[in-house]
Amino acid sequence: MQEDDRTPGRVPPGGTIIVGQELAALSEHELETRIDALRAEITRTEETLRQRRSVRDAAEAFFKT
Repeated sequence: MQEDDRTPGRVPPGGTIIVGQELAALSEHELETRIDALRAEITRTEETLRQRRSVRDAAEAFFKT
């Protein structure tokens, strides 16, 4: 019998991470996978923030002249 992907504490299919999710039921591998996914999301978020700041800085420089 296959485990239901909706079991509380399990990483959902597709790698969706739920903030505040119960972690006690996760295996070491699942926790490592979760950490990797969170790190990738942090990197993606930081890059988007850098891009937005770059656009803002360019606009501010343009309108100051």
